Parts: sequence; structure tokens; C-alpha cells
Amino acid sequence: MGSGQVTSWQGKNITVAGLGVSGISAARALAGLGASVTVVDGGDGEGHRARAAELGELGISVRLGDAQTLPEGTDLVVTSPGWKPDSPLFAAAAAAGVDVVGDVEIAWQLRGEGAAPWLAITGTNGKTTTTQMLASILRAAGLKTAAVGNIGTPIIDVVLGEERYDVLAVELSSYQLHWAPSLRAHSAAVLNLAPDHLDWHGSMEAYAADKGRIYEGNTVACVYNVADPATEKLVEDADVEEGCRAIGFTLGAPGPSMLGVVDGILVDRAFVENRQKNAQELAEVSDINPPAPHNIANALAAAALARAFGVPPRAVRDGLRDFRPDAHRVAYVDEVAGVTYVDDSKATNTHAAEASLAAFEPVVWIAGGLAKGATFDELVQKSAKRLRAAVLIGADRALIAEALARHAPEVPVTDLDRTDTGAMLAAVREAARLAEPGDTVLLAPACASMDMFANYNERGDAFADAVRELAAESA
Repeated sequence: MGSGQVTSWQGKNITVAGLGVSGISAARALAGLGASVTVVDGGDGEGHRARAAELGELGISVRLGDAQTLPEGTDLVVTSPGWKPDSPLFAAAAAAGVDVVGDVEIAWQLRGEGAAPWLAITGTNGKTTTTQMLASILRAAGLKTAAVGNIGTPIIDVVLGEERYDVLAVELSSYQLHWAPSLRAHSAAVLNLAPDHLDWHGSMEAYAADKGRIYEGNTVACVYNVADPATEKLVEDADVEEGCRAIGFTLGAPGPSMLGVVDGILVDRAFVENRQKNAQELAEVSDINPPAPHNIANALAAAALARAFGVPPRAVRDGLRDFRPDAHRVAYVDEVAGVTYVDDSKATNTHAAEASLAAFEPVVWIAGGLAKGATFDELVQKSAKRLRAAVLIGADRALIAEALARHAPEVPVTDLDRTDTGAMLAAVREAARLAEPGDTVLLAPACASMDMFANYNERGDAFADAVRELAAESA
């Protein structure tokens, strides 16, 4: 694959793959810059036709029902993140010598003179929370910023919009990084690496390599997770600008060029004078919401990127205090009969569920859904001592039940063979029966939600509704 760099879009024949949010954003932007744009999508439903009609009014061609054939005369393919690298359209592009890039690459190329630098974040889990924490810290420092990329407004729209920013907090998925060859961030962080999306990338090595692209060309700091050596290896392998530093974050006491935690205080030994001897207090662990171990790690990564950009210590503290996590991310729901109910429906893989379970003890664990090819033995082994009981729901619950039987045979397991809309209420009632005062009932499914729910938000809402019904009955 070439660079996909385009010096002028005027008259270029651009094929946009996908009629989703990012595809529509790219199509509109490139057509506005004088390109001849054709959007291709395999769907042909009512919604597809409505979106196609809207784009047609802008002079953009849309081909529905055929996502495999490369339009004749294509100069460049711009793909939506979810399209797999082995898609027939991309094979056709490769055969024709046509580059394929993503919307993030286009946004990077469209930045104007004096454009805001990017502080970029990726990782298997915690990306959105860390990006939002970083934006909150940057705002607390008086900087004009936005959390963009894999969240919020399409990044092309932000780059081409009238708002001028001092700096952008950019969340990037492995998909987006795969298709962004020329991206060069000011500073970047890889939060963690665990098997995920391997059906898309083909192997763990390919997945890690795409994550590692975020460090290429960094100018100030490559932030890595001391507890996850694979992230430091990605820094070592990256080709960065001279003077760019490797900055670690750790839940323990930090060494030089690291941020960490000492006696409940977040401290910086990276962006201080004489880091061999000095440390700068940034915030207290109690300033982080919620102060679960994985979220403290998120806060340290966000603080490291902010400090790399020159943000003062007080802004780190104020930004973390101001931050409120999105729904369904280790969110407190209620306390009923001395039992705390926590919604982490966003824990859609084993790595996220492990982090969530590590924050509570003892736990009645509600889990299950679509496993996406995951195995659960390591998760259960690491979390067994924290479990009071488990309540299993969803299509692949048997996989979790088998792991519990192998590695935590003493833990009582309720297998709910239901996928109807009342299944979550039944799960919460069963968890309440198993729980004792002081316990936490934790929804951390370790699986995707689409077997029973539209998405993880709907699953989390169902859990919260069930807890509220339980509370009303107990009142």
C-alpha cells in the first residue's frame, strides 16, 4: 500500500466504502473539495436509500447492493473503519494499484496550516474514558479542545469545521490506525493490549502492530503501560522524532520518566526537573471517578499526555475532579438491602471484565452474551477469589459456566436459559438472592450484547431498570 497522500482533491475519482457516519462525513467533505465521489455499500434497505438520496442532492453517486466491485477510474478508496482488510473491494483496489485509506487519514491530510496538534489514545480497553479524561484536563488548563476520533463528531468534520482548537484529544481504534499511514501525533498512548478483533486483523501480532502505528512519528512522548510490557515493546519498535521520550505509567511507585501512585497520590517523575530525585504531585486517587484500579491507570495515561503538552499540575487535578464517566462504565446504580449494584455493560470482552471484577469484592457476577471467539479460563482463574456467585445469561453463557466449573468449582452458578426481554430482571432478582450485605452485584458481561440487546447501552439500561424495580419492591 502506498501513502495515499493527495495534494489536490480537485477532479480526483474517490470511492468511499460504507454509507455509515464516517463514510458520509468523508463523502461530503471530499465532494466539497472538488472530488468526484462514489459511495459503495452492500446494503439496499430503506435507510440506505434515504441516505443515498441526500448525498445524491450533493452530486455524490451512491451504488447500493454491491460492495465488491471497484468503480472504474477510481484514484483512491476511502474506507469506513469496520471494513476488513481482506474485503473484495480492497483486493480489487490492490490489483489496480489503488491505495486504500481511512477517514482518520483523510482528516490528517486535510488539516490546515497551524492546525491543532493531536494527542492520540488507543488500547483494547479504556480508550473512550481516557480520551474524555484528557479533554477534561486540557479544558481545566484553559485550552480549547474536543474529544474526537472513535467518539463524538466525525474527525473530518472537526478538522474542516469553523471552530479553532488548541489541541485535540483523539481516540483511535486499531481499525482506524490500520488505514492511517501518514498520521503523526504530538504524543500518544497505548493503554493495554489483549486479544480482541482478531477476526478482523487475522492475528494478535497484526492487531498489536496496528495499535503500535499510533507511536509513529511522535514528537514529544510515547506513553506506555508499565504493567503491560507489550505496550513498551511497541514504543521500542516505533520510528519517532529525535528527542521523543518513552513515558511509563504504573499503579505502583514510579521510576524516573514515569507517572505512578504513592500513598494515594498521583505523582509525576517524567515532566519535572531532575526526575532522578524529584516528583510532582498531580492529584489524589479520590479525585478519580470511579477510583477503580483500571480507571486510575486511565487517569495516569491521560495525565501523562496532558503533561507532555505542558499542562500544569493543578489542571490535572481539576480536570479529573470535573470528569464524569459515560453511562455503563463501572457506573453505580443503587444500593438495595446493603448490596451495591454496578453497571459495567461496556465490559464487552474478558480484559475489560477482569479489570471491572478487580475493583470489587465480594462480587455476584452477572455475565454472558456473545463471546466473539473468546475463552474465559484466564479471566475466571484471576477473578475466582472475588466471586460470591455467578448468574449467567446469553447465547454463549455455557463457555463461562465451563470455565467456572474448571477453575472455581466452589462458586455457585445460576444458568438462566432465557433470551427474552425479562431475562435481565430475572438475573438481577437471582443475583439479589445470592448476595449478602456488603456484596456488589456487578454486570460485567465479558461478552458482546447483540444476542439479546441492540447494544451494550440497552443491556445496561435493562440492568438499571431491573435494579430500580428491585429497589421499589424493597422500599
